[in-house]
Amino acid sequence: MNPALLPSLAWFAHVASHRSFTKAAAQMGVSRAALSQNLKALEKQLGVRLLNRTTRDMSLTEDGQHLFDALLPSLGTIESAVRGLGEAAGMPSGLLKVNTARMAARYLIEPHLGEFLARYPNLSLELVMDDGLSNIIASGCDAGIRLGQSLAEHMVAVPVSPMLSMAVVGAPSYFARRRAPKTPADLVHHNCINYRHAGSGALHDWEFTAPGPNGQDFSVATKGNHITNDDDSMLRAALQGVGLIQHIDQAVQRHLDDGSLVRVLQPWCPPFPGFYLYVPSRKQLPKKVQALMGFLVDQRKRWEGKT
Repeated sequence: MNPALLPSLAWFAHVASHRSFTKAAAQMGVSRAALSQNLKALEKQLGVRLLNRTTRDMSLTEDGQHLFDALLPSLGTIESAVRGLGEAAGMPSGLLKVNTARMAARYLIEPHLGEFLARYPNLSLELVMDDGLSNIIASGCDAGIRLGQSLAEHMVAVPVSPMLSMAVVGAPSYFARRRAPKTPADLVHHNCINYRHAGSGALHDWEFTAPGPNGQDFSVATKGNHITNDDDSMLRAALQGVGLIQHIDQAVQRHLDDGSLVRVLQPWCPPFPGFYLYVPSRKQLPKKVQALMGFLVDQRKRWEGKT
């Protein structure tokens, strides 16, 4: 192929990734006009239209989508190789970009951020908060952190938290008004604070497992007078006695310890795999990713030692 096309192909991939000339130009440090002219020149050289443009929007043509899908893995490999060049002989360095669920960032990274960055002064850490299961290559990230049960089988993943469990909790003031549920079926008589997923817009069904060695997993669609798409908002409502919530045990543990929340239905909420750091491949894993992986594994071992 003509090597002269490579810069323009990389520029095209940036535009396609952002679905915006303005955002791509800002990230690349060039003007929007220069980027637009470069892409027009590329289309002319290739003899196909790659982008549909309007005054307010931009989308990929069918040819553009095919080209973007073909370029993405190769450009990711090139970027990984370039990032790793300076690491071979020295300390981890450069930008480490991690796509993470908000809760994982809150409990696994943010409390130890100062310690991590002090240990690796040549690293910069960028957290991309995303509660969906992101394609970390497509989003330009080096690694991701998600619950183990949500990961695809082909992902290379390392556990970075202990086993977790779902906890159904409510404030003492709530239970002063209503009898505690004995089984998930009793939730029909309770005011349950619901969480709406920002991506799909669906309400989160509460998840349970029947007690016993062969207990079956099942979910319950709960009802109540408050819905939110923010887990902190959900927790604050529960603390005020508005209703019951189901949340990861680690998120409510301090409130259980101080008595501001009371746990119910615990036999129906067994432990499950916790958070995992995942990467596309172990081959030539950059030192900066190795550094985060080792740090989080050490934190997990400390955490497990306290339980």
